[in-house]
Order: sequence, then structure tokens, then C-alpha cells
Amino acid sequence: MSNSSILVIDDEVQIRKLLEITLSSNNFNVTEAIDGKSGLLTAANHPPDLIILDLGLPDIDGQNVLKNLREWYLNPIIVLSVRNSELDIITALDNGANDYLVKPFRTGELLARIRTALRLSQSFTTSAVFEFENIKIDFANHLVKKNDEIVKLTTTEFSLLGLLVKNEGRVLTHSFILKEIWGVSYVEQTQYLRVFIAQLRKKIEDNPNQPKFIKTESRIGYRFIS
Repeated sequence: MSNSSILVIDDEVQIRKLLEITLSSNNFNVTEAIDGKSGLLTAANHPPDLIILDLGLPDIDGQNVLKNLREWYLNPIIVLSVRNSELDIITALDNGANDYLVKPFRTGELLARIRTALRLSQSFTTSAVFEFENIKIDFANHLVKKNDEIVKLTTTEFSLLGLLVKNEGRVLTHSFILKEIWGVSYVEQTQYLRVFIAQLRKKIEDNPNQPKFIKTESRIGYRFIS
């Protein structure tokens, strides 16, 4: 992750300066863009390892920049914005953001989120067997083991676990999960999702009441952490 390239798309001079100093001192190569149009152009010409994106850009709303990027850009995008409403956060995550931090922010927390996002994007492949602690997931054979014993999962439970694992570290909203697993007609059925999450936790967590792997993000969704 050392010397990874990061594109900062933000119109605030002070924020760009702070990020440039913070990221450069931590061995990241930083490129800057002051608006949405130049950010999209820079990302297309020199695709970075990660993008930090503000939503309140002067020319194009950051949510639209995010949607445009996700038409082709596969690396992590972290939103850094003063917008702190639940709707803004959920919309950004549904549009493809890997993470969301509200300004003002702690630089230490931002660096931790960046390192996690880069580590996951560079290390995870669904073709391999994925292991964490006492759990082993074989995607090719649709097989899950806990303490070397087969865990009996339904097809839906396996798909749900796979979606969470493949997006490790990223907050997945209720509506995103419901749409991906059950289809668009289920996007409002959050209680339906809670039932399946509870069942999945019972099967893979040592203590389902204090889950270690499948974390709840209050009122937003779930995040998988190995």
C-alpha cells in the first residue's frame, strides 16, 4: 500500500492542503482536482488506487460524479463531506462509495479507512478460498466450514454471506443488499433482511448477540469485518 496513488476531488483549498500534507507524509502519492469535471478527467487519464470525493462540488453534484465513476472505476472511493444526513450517506453508499466520513474528520480515522480499503481491494479474490479465524468459505463449491465442520446454509444465506464478504469493510445499505439478493421489489423489506442476518449470525458467529464479523451500522445497513 506504500506509494499508492490517491486522487482528491474537493473544491476547498484548506481541505486539499490538509489532505496533501497528511497523505504525502504517509507515503501516498496525491493528485488533486478542484471540481467534478476535472476529477472525472483526471481519474480517466490516470486511474488512481483510491479516490477521496467531496459531494459539494461547484459544477457537478458529488453524487453524480460518484455514479459516473462507478460506470467504470472499480477501486475504492471514500466520500468526505459536510453532508451528514442519513439520506445523503445511504445514497452515497448505494451509488458505490466504499466508505463515508463527515467533515470535520480525524486524520487518523481517515488514514485507517484508506488503508483498510486499499488492503481489501488489493488482496481479495472470490476465486480463492476465503478464510477468517475459524471460518472457511469455498466460493467455487458453495461450501462453508466452521472449526472444520460444514455449516449448513441455504442458497439465500450463502448468497448473503458472499455479498458481505466480497464487500469486506464496506457499509452495505439495507436497500442495496435487498436488491442484490432478492430483487428490486424487496428494497423496503428491512425486517425481512434482519431475519436472515440473525439466522446467518447464529450459524457463523460464536456469540450472535455480540457479532464479531457481521456488524450493524445503525439505520443504514451492515458491514463485514474479518
